[in-house]
Amino acid sequence: MTQWIGWLRRLDHGVPTAMVSVLASEGSAPRGAGTRMLVTADGQEGTIGGGTLEYRAVDQARAILDHPPGTWRVQDYPLGPLLGQCCGGRVRLLVERLDPAALGWLHDAEPGRMLATTFGADAVVRQVFDRETATRQSARGERPEPGARIVEPVGERPRPVYLFGAGHVGQAIARHLTGLPLQLAWFDTRPEQGHIDGVTVVAEEDIADCVAGAPADAAVLILTHDHPLDYHLTLAALGRAEPVAFTGLIGSSTKIARFRSRLTSDGIGPEALARLTAPIGVPGVSGKEPDVIAIAVCAQLLQLRGT
Repeated sequence: MTQWIGWLRRLDHGVPTAMVSVLASEGSAPRGAGTRMLVTADGQEGTIGGGTLEYRAVDQARAILDHPPGTWRVQDYPLGPLLGQCCGGRVRLLVERLDPAALGWLHDAEPGRMLATTFGADAVVRQVFDRETATRQSARGERPEPGARIVEPVGERPRPVYLFGAGHVGQAIARHLTGLPLQLAWFDTRPEQGHIDGVTVVAEEDIADCVAGAPADAAVLILTHDHPLDYHLTLAALGRAEPVAFTGLIGSSTKIARFRSRLTSDGIGPEALARLTAPIGVPGVSGKEPDVIAIAVCAQLLQLRGT
């Protein structure tokens, strides 16, 4: 995720700040490589997993604030008796005093690009490239020395979520997407829903074009106020020449059975029909409250990561 990039872009250059980065982890570690947090003398943004590990890392970060900008050190932590943690893993951290004058690379830092970090004698130097091969770091062995270079993605590209319907469940889903690696595009046909922040009102005769324009990695969630409209959108999603990553439909078993039968009659083949997830939400989560449904749906979308 690119949240830490946002933190750096909003950095108060007048406040000494350190950044803690997880360079590598193994075994049962709280967070993986690429996780970061910012630390000042009296606060922090983000977390590397909490507990004693984070407490020690914050101490190290605050100690480095007394050193010149650019100063860095690498710390290894076995997550066992030494830290009073029973995870049994191992974490390697980079702790650095940020130099505001060396953050020009942020202008080019966008998801899909690659970030190269070179360890200099007096500072960490970062550059952004379009094409670089990522390097996997180890939590054991030799620590990075001056001259070492690591390459990682700038950040995970958020999965587009095309949400159709701004009723109670749609609003709950939109609320719970905040902070997740998911990018919301939200549509409704009712003009009165246009006052809701984030909702785009689209004429009913045009709304299927929104489905047609969704990128292939999008998740399409269909939960409008109107069954015929739901069907129209479901047919559009499953009938695309290039399938989307996920098509989810809300509804009762009766509604879903009727839709499946009609979709077959309208030429949707078995392979395309198998791509329909209905009802939406992680199986086994009971409850019809909007927030319960929303959390189950968000969890289901997170299961798509890596696919």
